[in-house]
Amino acid sequence: MSETPAQLWRALVSADPSRPFVTSYDASGGRVELSRATFDNWVSKTSNMLVDGLGAQPGDRVVIALPVHWQSLVWLVSCWSVGAVAEFVRPDAGLPEGAQVAVADAGRLEAALDSGADEVVGTSLHPLGLPLAEVPPMVLDYSVEVRGYGDHFSPYPIDPEAPALRGHGSRTGAVLAADAHRRAERWKLTAEDRVGLFAEPDAPLTLLGEGAELLLAPIAAGSPIILTPLESAGPEEALRRADMERVTVAVRGTDGPLFPGGAPFRTVELD
Repeated sequence: MSETPAQLWRALVSADPSRPFVTSYDASGGRVELSRATFDNWVSKTSNMLVDGLGAQPGDRVVIALPVHWQSLVWLVSCWSVGAVAEFVRPDAGLPEGAQVAVADAGRLEAALDSGADEVVGTSLHPLGLPLAEVPPMVLDYSVEVRGYGDHFSPYPIDPEAPALRGHGSRTGAVLAADAHRRAERWKLTAEDRVGLFAEPDAPLTLLGEGAELLLAPIAAGSPIILTPLESAGPEEALRRADMERVTVAVRGTDGPLFPGGAPFRTVELD
């Protein structure tokens, strides 16, 4: 029977809720580590916000105009938990029009409002969860609103053949889950690995791959993810962090060599 991304996530949390899932560095060097259980709590709250606060239904489009960040990963898993279709914003294009929900960082709130989305959610992406400095009319502040929603959410029974992600094209949940397993096998990922994703601070979600493989393959394999901005840290600091976080596999997040002088772990890339 075909799996969905939500089922991949539930299996991971059920296996060992206390294990780390994502460790995220910001441009200033601030570090946040979320266990599977803590990340799942954010997924539950966001899923409840989508359904109870924003009226999202299976098949609704949710445009995610955020960089690669632990909060953007939460939104992706939450969309798949409620049966919504997550939609990437490509770096060379504006926000897709007419979505039911648009989620944006502070710099893209006006574009989100102009896109004609039924609901617009803004997030500061602040490491301590601080609210937006300015909240335009008709915008909900994610950091403020999400905390009022429940800590538990039972994923909807999702049709694996229904659309789950839109980028260049549309992919079903079954395709995303199957590709995640194939990618994890190709990269030889295991639960003992720790996957480092090194990217620029404003790297778009398209960096995760057309099928969000850089998120879903580690979920399928049970591998924790480490996010760190490469440009602000520089190669030496990024390598220091990788050593501290016991990274075993690095994913290319930029053009050209990831670490010109080499790295003490294997590197993989999307093709």
